[in-house]
Amino acid sequence: MLVNINAASAGRQSALGELGELSRARVILSEFKYNRGGEIYGEAEPAEYIYQVVEGAVRSYKLLSDGRRQIGAFHLVGDIFGLENGSTHRFTTEAIVDTTVRLIKRRSLEHVAEVDVHVALDILNMTTSNLQHAEDHMLLLGRKTSLERVAAFLLEMDRRVTAAGVMALPMSRRDIADYLGLTLETVSRALSCLHGKGILGFLGPTQRQIVLLDRLRLAELDL
Repeated sequence: MLVNINAASAGRQSALGELGELSRARVILSEFKYNRGGEIYGEAEPAEYIYQVVEGAVRSYKLLSDGRRQIGAFHLVGDIFGLENGSTHRFTTEAIVDTTVRLIKRRSLEHVAEVDVHVALDILNMTTSNLQHAEDHMLLLGRKTSLERVAAFLLEMDRRVTAAGVMALPMSRRDIADYLGLTLETVSRALSCLHGKGILGFLGPTQRQIVLLDRLRLAELDL
């Protein structure tokens, strides 16, 4: 789920903006730390908790029958994830870097939603945002060229992680490739192409810090 509920409802303080605030008032809050690569929950495990990223980043993925990995979403600081429409999780989630998450019992949140219309509305907003992201991701995988996919990814991350003009990506190029349905080499070539066109620049030895030099041209590529 990619929604950052802090900004989900314009003009109204979100009841789920901070699970900690909700939990201190009405439900029991827990907080856990996961090392890089640590599994938070696995596919088909009981969906008993709702999670929020406090620090770090999380990836949700499925392993395909041929061993390939398809990443469905990246969950960043403030994002709430793990809310399912069934009793089990559809994806496996892992910490991309050392990560802290807070969680509350799903049933506890449901009890609150039964008596608090604002909480119920925020859960609906989360669900519809998740559906919109799934539709956008399906379009990206099915209809866009490799360069268009990378451009779309960078624009998404620009909205979510850019601070002080620098996009600090927690995920590796392998993660990006598995999210976009591309090979590692194709992602690297696309980034090098955008760098050569003067659309972006790299900072640091890992090249995970990116400066977007021409957002307009990048957006034109995504179109």
